Amino acid sequence: MPAEARGLRVTRAVAAGFDGRSEASLHPDLRTFVGDLVRPYGLPLREDLLSEGVGHDYGQMAEGLVGRALSADEPADLLILAFSSPDVRPGAPSALHLSRHCPGQPTAFAVCDQGSAAAFTALRIAAAHHRTGGCRRAVVVLAEQSALHYEAPEPVGLPEEHRAVVLVCEEGAGAGMRIRQEAQPDGSQALRSVLADHRELGLGAGLLLAADLAGAARPADSDPHGAPEAVGTARPGQPFTGVWTLLADRLAQRPEASGPLLVADHDRRLGRLSTLSLP
Repeated sequence: MPAEARGLRVTRAVAAGFDGRSEASLHPDLRTFVGDLVRPYGLPLREDLLSEGVGHDYGQMAEGLVGRALSADEPADLLILAFSSPDVRPGAPSALHLSRHCPGQPTAFAVCDQGSAAAFTALRIAAAHHRTGGCRRAVVVLAEQSALHYEAPEPVGLPEEHRAVVLVCEEGAGAGMRIRQEAQPDGSQALRSVLADHRELGLGAGLLLAADLAGAARPADSDPHGAPEAVGTARPGQPFTGVWTLLADRLAQRPEASGPLLVADHDRRLGRLSTLSLP
């Protein structure tokens, strides 16, 4: 008799916003790091933000959430920090800091420079690590802070608040989560692809859309089947964590019946469509 399939899936999530700033936002290393980063491109620093001390440290933001998401007797095997907007503490790896505050002190690293796709990449890596047999529980930390300490060469949608989300992924019976990422420059086509995936999950499946994707096209125009009824849309202003806050709310309200569920985001600047299917 073949062994029962066991997959990794998101079982719980905790999200929170943060006021104020981190002391790291006033550290001289931040000015040095940002200056070195932008000098080859001739971009000016935001001297006002650097002088005032604006921004938050991802390790400081998320360490309490990790403690809320996992009890002391629930060790993790892997921790991945994913972010899109830069951290304010470049000299100290926040992923390693969070590992020290996580039960099991798991292997830890970060994923960045992929826009909103970084969150899905982190989950895809966790699922791949589970398939090696070396990961029964993984923690994925998603964070964004609202300050950019240099002048961007083009308009950039910054977060309205500092926010972090902790996703706990655990092994369970049956199929695990499925992550799909593809080049999809056109927002309308991306929405059509999301709705097609949603129909594959079956009637009654939940659909959670990032704010950028929800505004890509009107479902009635882009899809002959129309929009699904069980749809949630992230509020604007949190380009990286918005849809994951929506997932955290969904899991908190209905932990016993979270799936089937499709989470989708479209990074317009990078032309990248990412979806997460939960059985």
